[in-house]
Amino acid sequence: MIRYVIVGMGVSGISAAATLRATDPSADISIVCDDPFSYYSRPGLAYYLTGEIPENQLYPFDQKDWKALNVNHVKGHATGLNRKAHSVEIQDSHPVKYDRLLLATGAASVPLRVPGENLKGVVKLDSLEDARQIVALASRAKTAVVVGGGVTSLELIEGLVRRGVKVHYFLRGDRYWANVLDEAESHIIEKRLNHEGVRLRFQTEIAEILGRKGKVSGVMTKKGERVPCDIVGACIGVRPRQELALSAGLNVDRGILANEYLQTDDPDIFTAGDCAQVFDPQSKHSIVDSLWTPGRLQGRTAAWNMAGRKQAYLRKMDVNVLRLAGIMLSVIGSVGSGRDEDLVSVARGSSETWQQPANGIAKESGNEINRLRLMVGERTLLGGIVLGDQKPSIPLQEMVERQIDITPIRPRLMEAGSALGQLLMDYWTGVKT
Repeated sequence: MIRYVIVGMGVSGISAAATLRATDPSADISIVCDDPFSYYSRPGLAYYLTGEIPENQLYPFDQKDWKALNVNHVKGHATGLNRKAHSVEIQDSHPVKYDRLLLATGAASVPLRVPGENLKGVVKLDSLEDARQIVALASRAKTAVVVGGGVTSLELIEGLVRRGVKVHYFLRGDRYWANVLDEAESHIIEKRLNHEGVRLRFQTEIAEILGRKGKVSGVMTKKGERVPCDIVGACIGVRPRQELALSAGLNVDRGILANEYLQTDDPDIFTAGDCAQVFDPQSKHSIVDSLWTPGRLQGRTAAWNMAGRKQAYLRKMDVNVLRLAGIMLSVIGSVGSGRDEDLVSVARGSSETWQQPANGIAKESGNEINRLRLMVGERTLLGGIVLGDQKPSIPLQEMVERQIDITPIRPRLMEAGSALGQLLMDYWTGVKT
């Protein structure tokens, strides 16, 4: 009987375990996890923070699901790998032996690295434990400072605002999420934040976090301004958890390097999810994704390969549908515009591919809230942003993913003042079958 061990109980680890169980009903499967809350929805934490869902709705599995999965849950912190002995070292416990190992260790927030970063009241949003801490602090706090870009910063801001906390939002650059949104899109989100009472402070950085009796009392900016606050939220990006891979001498770069079969340079060790940097045979690049769907698909593909069913992981088009400042947003395919000063690494809920400028021509249309931006190639659509009204989202996703020829409508797409959304949906209706 093959012994499968999975380190990590996020969506990649659980997807791998479910696939292994379906592939081999008698398999010996162990999951090593030091999160006291086991498996829950990381995307759901945003709605938990705002009070829109209770904590019990974060858990996708009930007792029946766990029984069907039939895994050995090793509750402990994995401290190292012994590749020669084929074992995972567990803090204060016995090693766990494996024949095939999956590293699905996820990613962790990048710390601010300023004086005072360890004071009580400095928070991140990686886990349910973090979210619980934020809720507890918000019940007594009056003011918070949030620093960083991307999705997580707004998840934290909206949660604090809903709980009656005044928020100062520090951005090093001139606008919000500059490597994904264009200027007009950024300003729509910023206007909504202003309407909710959030004070946006551009070109502002924290020099020091101030404290009193071990707790946050304020921040000092690099301009010399003191801003009193009770909470400091750090959302400057996430980095793959590579410690186990490094301890075992596996090849790492921005993440744990893997081939298209999710296999590391050790044939018995695989990786998936936020910690993995996976080779994409189509683009010939190794890419880190911090998105839920790729994490789930990578976990499933890694499991097939661990079980001997050779299957390459072929990256699908990057898509994320999310809510920013109360506005629905779909990010589809290639939309990037370069580097974002407020992020030092990939943001949770995004893909590295979004950071690369697209080669197509951007056309945009819309009004104050509803907005559609298309990245138009010579024969196909490369990607787009759908902000507000989401009706064009599915047609755009399918046209980008299927590389549908747009040459019959390309001249009309490029015309100033074109009703892009209706044009796109009408064309999609005619070609989708």
